[in-house]
Amino acid sequence: MTPAVSTVAEPYMAAANAAAASFAALEARLDYLGAADIELVRKAYRFADAAHLGQMRGNGEPYITHPIAVAAQCAEWKLDVQALMAALLHDTLEDCGVTKSGLLEQFGLQVAELVDGLTKLDKLQFDTREENQAESFRKMLLAMARDVRVILIKLADRTHNMRTMGDMPRGKWGRISTETLEIYAPIAHRLGLNQTYRELQDLAFRHLKPWRYAVLTKAVSRARQRRRDLIQKVQQQVQAALDDAGLQARIIGREKTLYSIYRKMNDKRLSFAQVNDLYGMRVILPDTIGCYTALGLLHQLYKPVPGHFKDYIAIPKINGYQSLHTTLAGPAGANIEFQIRTESMDLVAEAGVAAHWLYKVNKTGGQADAELGTQWLQSLLDIQHETRDAAEFWEHIRVDLAPDAVYVFTPKGQIMALPRGATTVDFAYAIHSNVGDHAIAAKVNGEQVPLRTELHNGDVVEIVTAAVSSPNPAWLGFVRTGRARSRIRHHLKNLAQDESRELGEKLLAQALRAEGLGQPPGKEPSDHSIWDKLVRFTGSRSRDDMLSHIGLGKRSASMVAKRMVTLLAAEGIKPDALLLTRERYTAHENLSQGAVILDGADNVSVKFATCCRPIPGDDVVGYLGRGEGLVVHVEDCSVARRLQHKDAERFVTVAWADEPVRAFEAGIVVTVTNGKGVLARVASAIAGAEADIVYLNMTEGGAQDALDLRFILTVRDRAHLDAVLRALRRTHSVLRAVRALPAA
Repeated sequence: MTPAVSTVAEPYMAAANAAAASFAALEARLDYLGAADIELVRKAYRFADAAHLGQMRGNGEPYITHPIAVAAQCAEWKLDVQALMAALLHDTLEDCGVTKSGLLEQFGLQVAELVDGLTKLDKLQFDTREENQAESFRKMLLAMARDVRVILIKLADRTHNMRTMGDMPRGKWGRISTETLEIYAPIAHRLGLNQTYRELQDLAFRHLKPWRYAVLTKAVSRARQRRRDLIQKVQQQVQAALDDAGLQARIIGREKTLYSIYRKMNDKRLSFAQVNDLYGMRVILPDTIGCYTALGLLHQLYKPVPGHFKDYIAIPKINGYQSLHTTLAGPAGANIEFQIRTESMDLVAEAGVAAHWLYKVNKTGGQADAELGTQWLQSLLDIQHETRDAAEFWEHIRVDLAPDAVYVFTPKGQIMALPRGATTVDFAYAIHSNVGDHAIAAKVNGEQVPLRTELHNGDVVEIVTAAVSSPNPAWLGFVRTGRARSRIRHHLKNLAQDESRELGEKLLAQALRAEGLGQPPGKEPSDHSIWDKLVRFTGSRSRDDMLSHIGLGKRSASMVAKRMVTLLAAEGIKPDALLLTRERYTAHENLSQGAVILDGADNVSVKFATCCRPIPGDDVVGYLGRGEGLVVHVEDCSVARRLQHKDAERFVTVAWADEPVRAFEAGIVVTVTNGKGVLARVASAIAGAEADIVYLNMTEGGAQDALDLRFILTVRDRAHLDAVLRALRRTHSVLRAVRALPAA
């Protein structure tokens, strides 16, 4: 019997596949285009059909059915002819060996750029899937800089893939569904594509947690049967009240999505029976005044639930969404949410950015909002330009995709939307990068607050700036937006590069003096060839890059200096014998003019070793760690001695400045008799000697009645530390006070 069934089914399946793959399925949706544009779309279809000839999808349908479905979704949004052509061609570059220049020749620059922006980066290899995601999304953003249609086509593509997920291997369901929930659904939400947002969430939920999805589907179906009469009664009462008031209203019933029900149950630890806002109603009116009038009538008809009213008409969401939200206590104790808005607001609510094209079709010369969503897109583009590392970029993007927002005001009354949890520093960077870079203080509602203060809805925020101020690394611990985080990191990276370059210049000058050259070649045109040869020799990108690598210890200053001497000798410039002799005889002293001067200024390229904690007055040496800059040790530090024995060529001459600009940390060990009030007396002696305690640790000493107190103090120099130790030795109950040194 089986062959007979197969014989009957095969012609039917073939006919269904042919119908799905035909242009007629798409053409029926193109009634908003002119005949010439429809012919261009047909041309793109023929090209894509030929390119995908012989390719099949997992369910046995011709592959061309997928591009047609993507183009049909774009047609639902009334996108223009170039977007529809790109939707049909979006997989040709990736899967069919078609080149961008071929598309350019056939369909023009706009279509070729759109398709290229949609193409995945399969030919490049990345370390992780997340990095691959980030790079693909980065490329998509670059295309969006020119055209937001790229993301709309991408979302249509993902929506169809999710609809046909059942035809894919089950092993892919989890990864693709998670990616959809984390990446594509939030993008759809941010762009205001609420219908697509809800569908992507439900489809991902269905394939991620099929059992929970099935259970909730049955529960909602049963609840729908029980509440059908109640919902109809409410709808009739509301319609009658609005008609009596002379308001022309359209009322649409809607149901909470399965994923939003599941998330509410999961987040708030509720049972299904406790979720009492399964149903809602949308009231569509001709104008904004009618919306507020309808709100008043509804509040007279049913009691509003306290704390459940939101006015998104006066203050729209960040993606352009506008509506009045109120939850009313209906009959039988059922809470029903009402969304009240105009036709144009409803269009934006469901189509978001795509409403730009829908407006063009439906309202000639109307209120098309070409800037809808572009503020967020520009923010992402700014981050993209400042962030070169893929994983770091993706971290910023995921933060900015968070849908919750707070709305705050500038002193002039302008509304700013920021992610929930944003601080005054995030606000400063949202205004302008220069405001954030130079922020020193903030006022919220007229009161001075710390920069880490979180902002709340309705706050009026004022930022105080100073030209000499710069971003603080500590800000990274509390900023919320990707824009602020990327800008701070960008500044710190540039600062580190500048400081390591300056250190590299000093180290190279010191190494050149040891080779008998008083000064390195300058920046005159005649010196360029020497520097170019040296840059190529070290494998660096530029002169500054080479000097930074020397400052970070990635290149040996001595090796670079010897190579420069060889290059200069070929030009006829010989080392100075007198200087060479003098440098060799004074190399053991801190007298060399090439020594790195230590003044204690904040410098990411110069660090003071925590093993011996050098302070001004100590004899010190500098160790050029590989990739960590210059680390300063006390000369007789046991750690430094071991490094010198193993890696002597990486040590450089360092010297203290005459007047260091800050205090330094030093470790001391104080042995005391164990008794009441002894710690207070020791702390008082330290404070009396004008030193500050940074850290304290107590350990038992050799005798049972003795304790070792280990302090880290801030002192000016060695003489100051000696004064502190003398004050401690004179203190009652102190048996011994010495400086802490690393074990040999």
